[in-house]
Amino acid sequence: MSVPAIILTVAGAVVFMEVFAWWAHKYVMHGWGWGWHRDHHEPHDNVLEKNDLFAVVFGSIVVAMFTIGYFVSDMLWWFAMGITVYGVIYTVIHDGLVHQRYFKWVPKRGYAKRLVQAHKLHHATVGKEGGVSFGFVFARDPAKLKADLKRQREAGIAVVRDSVGA
Repeated sequence: MSVPAIILTVAGAVVFMEVFAWWAHKYVMHGWGWGWHRDHHEPHDNVLEKNDLFAVVFGSIVVAMFTIGYFVSDMLWWFAMGITVYGVIYTVIHDGLVHQRYFKWVPKRGYAKRLVQAHKLHHATVGKEGGVSFGFVFARDPAKLKADLKRQREAGIAVVRDSVGA
């Protein structure tokens, strides 16, 4: 593959993964996979969560893609590389920045602050129903997310924690 094709494939995989992550988070993790995801939404002092099993499953799929790609298709190998790049971005932003599993820093301004606010609003609901901001890298305006939560609460779609003020 040419260098431009490699760059396009890796970048395309990163963009694809944000869309896939949104879908998987909304319909799998907050759907039939809630049994694994629930502890991620509940307070605990554990180093690991059942939710981390999703990383094991998705990581195993990517290892298989690297292996098949090595023997069969350069494009598949580079797509797997893009998924891995997304995984690193996800780990740094979601686990590191938002949930502070690796470092303690609370951004005071800019897009990093917006990401943290959006994900905190995602965690504002009690249970798997309703909710906002299911992606990890793209974050909508927190004011709009709060308004969405308020509408969901008023419609009986979601139970919202009192601390949010929605």
